[in-house]
Amino acid sequence: QVQLVESGGGLVQAGGSLRLSCTASGRIFSRNDMAWYRQAPGKQRELVAGITSGGDTNYADSVKGRFTISRDNAKNTVYLQMNSLKPDDTAVYYCNTDPKFRCSLSGCYVLSAGNYWGQGTQVTVSS
Repeated sequence: QVQLVESGGGLVQAGGSLRLSCTASGRIFSRNDMAWYRQAPGKQRELVAGITSGGDTNYADSVKGRFTISRDNAKNTVYLQMNSLKPDDTAVYYCNTDPKFRCSLSGCYVLSAGNYWGQGTQVTVSS
């Protein structure tokens, strides 16, 4: 059984930083693609960033240049470093495993979410 446990959310002022962590268990983590999604009140869940097992990354346009996704296979953990946070980044952030990627010469892009989700961690950015 796959388990994903997120941590690191909280309240931060605009311009601040947070680092989210997601630790996975129940499968061989190093072989799995991973992603972060978020859902703001009244909005649909949306992709934030994805990372393949080989380390290729994909970001939503709204977070490019501010957020960085990374992974530590020895710790079975994927991270989301969030800098220059804005009030619009306020949402519940979810870890997701086995998203579907499409990779080409131009890069790798997340096409759809995988089947397993963490419980979510709240990120609130005050203005």
